[in-house]
Amino acid sequence: MEFRKHLILQNESVKEALNKLNQLAIDAILFVVDHDDKLIGSLTDGDIRRGFIKGLTVDNPIMDYLQPAPVYIFRDDYSIDQLEEFNSRNLKIIPIVDRSYRIIDILNLRIKASLLPLDSVLMAGGRGERLMPLTEKCPKPLLKVGDKPIIEYNIDRLAKYGISNITISIRYLGHQIREYFGDGAAKDIHIRYVEEDKPLGTFGSLSLIDSFSTDNILLMNSDLLTNIDFADFYKSFIESGADLMVASIPYQVKVPYAVLEIENGAVMSFDEKPTYSYYSNGGIYLFKRSLLEFLPGESYFNATDFMELLIANKKKVLHYPILGYWLDIGKHDDFERAQQDIKHIKF
Repeated sequence: MEFRKHLILQNESVKEALNKLNQLAIDAILFVVDHDDKLIGSLTDGDIRRGFIKGLTVDNPIMDYLQPAPVYIFRDDYSIDQLEEFNSRNLKIIPIVDRSYRIIDILNLRIKASLLPLDSVLMAGGRGERLMPLTEKCPKPLLKVGDKPIIEYNIDRLAKYGISNITISIRYLGHQIREYFGDGAAKDIHIRYVEEDKPLGTFGSLSLIDSFSTDNILLMNSDLLTNIDFADFYKSFIESGADLMVASIPYQVKVPYAVLEIENGAVMSFDEKPTYSYYSNGGIYLFKRSLLEFLPGESYFNATDFMELLIANKKKVLHYPILGYWLDIGKHDDFERAQQDIKHIKF
């Protein structure tokens, strides 16, 4: 496994440690472990250099060079604030341990922006009627924007935020999506598929998924192009105490005339060419897993149906405004715009 390149046994030589550190290049830090992979300490080039200055030699055991109290996170108990603190201290390579302090993985904050405890679901079953004939033989999520399919931008962004368990709901030409991504191993993630035999709507297909491993779930449409900050979205969801939070798109309507305020037929005031701000549904949802009990069986159930049901049941439904880039690729004009935007948007 990839993370093992950062591990070194406590009885290895200093020369072996230097060889491994050299191979790790920019990510040069080793974690010293016993034969059960239990974390003992950390070791860097700087630790070895300081040891030489103190009079140690290559014949000394690496335990003499050890930093005995490295940072780490537990697999099942960490906070996003903790990860942000590591980042602020320029600590980029963080061991992930179980309750026996065995290293089970490495979080590289130079590559990943966070490690969000979320399962995710991507909706990829639609026919893409408005994009015909482009979607006649290719499902819309696999249409390429720039050098890769639309859905792959979303999968890569989820992986960037440490969301590694992804379920893709497929229907129209779904076998192509399954063949393209497989089980996700090539991206070091886990992808599974559920297949609708009829349209079930945004939330209806969740009834096809057997289980989730996290308390909260991220659901999104696969035909979006966005650089949403998933970590900030998640933090806002947790801190607000929301049951469901929907990502929203600020939308402004400019009225080209004076708008009159009328009361009992009389003009009370007027606003000259006002601009009204609204928020539209961005097609990305974070919600508590416990809300799945509100879903009907395998029947059509859209996002608006679900949110209206939650509001009627006094659940806390909030929105999160996307301040970065967002584009719903629904029509040919959107697709052409995406081809231009992708040259300039940082993902």
